[in-house]
Amino acid sequence: MIIKAVKFRENGFYSQPFAFGGEEGPAKFDPSVRYRGSLQNYLIDTGDEVILVDTGLPAGTPEENPDESSLAFTGKDICSYMEAFEALGYRPEQVTAILLTHKHADHSGELRSFPNAKIYVNEEELSAAELQGVSNIVPVSFTDGAYYNFPESQKIRDGITYIKAKGHTNGNSIVIVEDRGLFYMFHGDITYVDEALYEDKLSMVFDDLHAARVTQDRVREFIRNHPTVYCGTHTPQGYENLEAKRVMDLDDPVPTVPAEVDFTEKKASGRYVCSVCGYVYDPAENGGVAFEDLPDDWKCPRCRQGKDKFNRA
Repeated sequence: MIIKAVKFRENGFYSQPFAFGGEEGPAKFDPSVRYRGSLQNYLIDTGDEVILVDTGLPAGTPEENPDESSLAFTGKDICSYMEAFEALGYRPEQVTAILLTHKHADHSGELRSFPNAKIYVNEEELSAAELQGVSNIVPVSFTDGAYYNFPESQKIRDGITYIKAKGHTNGNSIVIVEDRGLFYMFHGDITYVDEALYEDKLSMVFDDLHAARVTQDRVREFIRNHPTVYCGTHTPQGYENLEAKRVMDLDDPVPTVPAEVDFTEKKASGRYVCSVCGYVYDPAENGGVAFEDLPDDWKCPRCRQGKDKFNRA
């Protein structure tokens, strides 16, 4: 089995209040501490099939232009998701299955680009705006019982299990691949950075805080009892762990590498991008209302996060 990262953004960051502040509140943490950010999803080549875990941002999603007050920044484009996918030596028609961790556009953006793939989706995500009009969806109801300490799972293929992991979204899921004695955990934003799992902190982004805590507790218990390579979407630690086959040891954290932050301003376009789900607010599509003039309690129409999660484009 071959597992590869599909890398399409780099040199982003996640502030400590964003990454750690879900339960205790962001004010408890230091906004000047910024952890490295990136965007990548994953590809599993079983030898018989090519299977994807998530499918990146939609082509054309603008880069964000963060400033000192930004809580998060998904990073600068390396290339589009589809360019990154094809650079690994595969063609879209080869993909037979896509395992979606959750609805947000940085995970679901190119689902329509894989015509032969069955798209496995937690049935609780089916009403999401991001999934409307997507064909070949296979709703998953997790009927295969427990997978170790996770109570609800679905076997997708030998050695590939889809696991219900509610919290970040109500339909959030995890994918675990077993190969040569290791467990590769591809998670739907259980944490944005590995430091949060080491420190046992929840991010500020969740649909259900209690469920997010239960899921993270289960993830940490699983990691303590199984040699697990922890593969995230939003930090280069995800692909670094994969490439090194590095087993996470919760009692011996990998040293933090500080984020290198560039706050060089670009010419303002008037558009703003949600750093959580990738939604683009364009005044031209919203009656000419500038983002700055929206009410303070305005929420992202996709992920329901506040204005503080948006960056200029």
